[in-house]
Amino acid sequence: MNDSNPHKHPSPWRNPVMWLVVGLPLLSIVAGVGLVVIAVRSGGADVVTDPVRRVSQIQTADLGPDARARKLGLSVVLRVEDGIVEVLPATGRFDQKAPLSLQLEHPTRQADDLQLELQPHGPGWRAEQVVDGSHDWIARLRAADGSWRLQGRLPREQHAARLAPSLGGGEG
Repeated sequence: MNDSNPHKHPSPWRNPVMWLVVGLPLLSIVAGVGLVVIAVRSGGADVVTDPVRRVSQIQTADLGPDARARKLGLSVVLRVEDGIVEVLPATGRFDQKAPLSLQLEHPTRQADDLQLELQPHGPGWRAEQVVDGSHDWIARLRAADGSWRLQGRLPREQHAARLAPSLGGGEG
C-alpha cells in the first residue's frame, strides 16, 4: 500500500452528495431572502384605488358612479399625444362647461400615478401633460362632482383608448 495512514478517511466535502445536502438548503434561504427584498422594494401593487369599506369579511366599493354613467349612456375617447391629454365625448350627454378629473394609474407603482384636471376645450376637455407610453395605464375619468365614473386601459405605445362604465349589461 502506498498510503501511509490506512485509517485516514477522505474529506466529506469531496463527496458530491454532501454538497447537495448543504448547498440546496443554503440556496433556498438566499433565494427566499432575495424574494422578500424584491417584494418590499416594489411597494404596494393594489390596483383598486377606490375607497373600500369592509362589512363582515366582505369588501364593498361604491358602484353608484358606475351605475349612473351606464344609465346616462356615457363613453369617451381618451387621446394622449405630444404632451396633450384630450377627452372627446363618444356617447351620452355631458356638461361641456364643467371640468373633468382624470386619474392615470401606473399598473404597479403608485408613485407614478397622474391626477389631472381637464378643462373644457373645443368639443371636449384637455390638459397639457406628458404621459409615458412605455407601459399600460389604468384610466379613470370622473365628473367634477363625482356623480359618474368611466374606466378603461390605455395600452402601452398607443395614443387612444375608449373609456366606458365598468358595469356592463342592460339598463337597470
